[in-house]
Amino acid sequence: MIKLLKNFTKKEWIIILISFVLIFAQVWLELKMPDYMSEITILVQTEGSKMTDIIKNGALMLLCALGSLISSIFVGYLIAYVGATFSMKTRKKLFNKVEKLSMHEIKQFSTSSLITRTTNDITQVEMLVGMGLQLLIKAPITAIWAITKILNKSWQWSAITAVFVVILLSVIICLVIIVMPKFKIVQKLTDQLNGVTRENLTGIRVVRAFNAEQYQEQKFNEVNNKLTKQQLFNQKTFAIMSPIMYLIMYFLTLSIYFIGAYIIKDSLMANKLTLFGDMIVFSSYAMQVIMSFLMLAMIFMMLPRASVSAKRINEVLEIDINIKDGSYDGATKETGTVEFKNVSFKYPDAEEYLLKNISFKAEKGETVAFIGSTGSGKSSLINLVPRFYDATDGEVLVDGINVKEYTQQTLHNKLGYVPQKAVMFNGTVNFNVSYGDNGKKTITEQKIKEAIKIAQGTEFVEKMDEQYETHIAGGGTNISGGQKQRLAIARAIARDPEIYIFDDSFSALDYKTDAILRKELKKYTKEATSLIVAQRIGTIMNADKIIVLDNGECVGIGTHKELLNTCNVYKQIASSQLSKEELENGNTK
Repeated sequence: MIKLLKNFTKKEWIIILISFVLIFAQVWLELKMPDYMSEITILVQTEGSKMTDIIKNGALMLLCALGSLISSIFVGYLIAYVGATFSMKTRKKLFNKVEKLSMHEIKQFSTSSLITRTTNDITQVEMLVGMGLQLLIKAPITAIWAITKILNKSWQWSAITAVFVVILLSVIICLVIIVMPKFKIVQKLTDQLNGVTRENLTGIRVVRAFNAEQYQEQKFNEVNNKLTKQQLFNQKTFAIMSPIMYLIMYFLTLSIYFIGAYIIKDSLMANKLTLFGDMIVFSSYAMQVIMSFLMLAMIFMMLPRASVSAKRINEVLEIDINIKDGSYDGATKETGTVEFKNVSFKYPDAEEYLLKNISFKAEKGETVAFIGSTGSGKSSLINLVPRFYDATDGEVLVDGINVKEYTQQTLHNKLGYVPQKAVMFNGTVNFNVSYGDNGKKTITEQKIKEAIKIAQGTEFVEKMDEQYETHIAGGGTNISGGQKQRLAIARAIARDPEIYIFDDSFSALDYKTDAILRKELKKYTKEATSLIVAQRIGTIMNADKIIVLDNGECVGIGTHKELLNTCNVYKQIASSQLSKEELENGNTK
């Protein structure tokens, strides 16, 4: 929690200081009112007192109350500003940190957990800052000042007040000890609830197709009931605080009056009126002391959950980023080349290598394809180029420079990446195709149309109601898989990159569309390098170079015809997909 509070700026600390002064004035005004009340009590019972004196003291009490109210309003506004600003900056910082995390680091936290940390957890901390900070300043000032006011009145009254304060503190400490561990469970259950909800929404079509609504409801209800029961336990436990607080306040008042009655009875007649006034003032101050500890109790009620949330936020903010940004953003001697030099790769937590000693070079204008059985490491290999992961051993070079030396912005502006699963963002067709920062390149509307045409998307886009301004839902839920894939390919084409990366990006297309698209793409990208991961021989058989992977090792490099004669793994894959005639002719229909 303290680590997060270090994020306060100088301006915010000045606002907190101003709030401290205003709270100090507010407490002084509140503690001044019992003095005027004592004066009024004595004046009412003293013969010959003037009504003007009583009205004067009453007016001063009203002024104190009004001043305290105005001060409270200003403090509330200032502290709310600090809390909201702190929340905004922390949320932005957390979001930016998540964007910089590598794929491995993101997998350490579930997606639902990262969403909870960015929303619910920050809200818990904001509540503590927005409400708790005000109480944290006011409570000790009020308690200390009120105690100094009552210490010289009567040791009996002071002693009984101390006893009730100790009882109150004991109750608060016990409640915090019981509930603190439970709030960790609450946040984890909130993660699970978000996860189940997200899973259900993402897979809603499959859920409906398999009539699994009841199954999903059971999963949701199981987590929801656990969270509800845990929250009920926490709230019921804290609910004990309210009746105990009232009991302490009322019994303390009764005790003060009870003791006061004996003190007044045994005193001289001349002192009885003064002692009665002192008793009234003391009971008011004693209530202020109890209220101070009540405010502290409210902080203790918010602190456990906010503390757990702050720890969860810091876990993300403090995680060490493995993929460090390089510094190179200048010109290169080579253009459009990709080279792997003895590259081996394993996931950070894995013991065995996924890729072993891979070496090849893709020259400018070449099409290099990767094929192999499922799990052979094709996608992992291709992910080393944009640095979604870093090679464990060896070097990955782009334009003759190690990818680790580039600034990530410079490296990514050289690439046109089409992922295995096409991703669409909430926005128009134009927005999705021109998406991202493309360096100094400006993607015009004409360029967007050209890219969509090459990706064989013109027909379906122009049939839409608003054509290129048609809204695409987040995740592309309002268009088909093949349409999403073509728009994703168009997004890469529109960038005019040096290097295209297609990670099994043609799988959702029918054979005819796939063939036409590849033909048009070859014409358009003849000056660019293309790296293609594919499952279908027909997609890559015309590539300049095909790299065959088997269990993470390169077992063959060459053209389609060369590999049919030299690589058994490739021949097996080809035989399973192509007819004898196609194998002999070296082409597909």
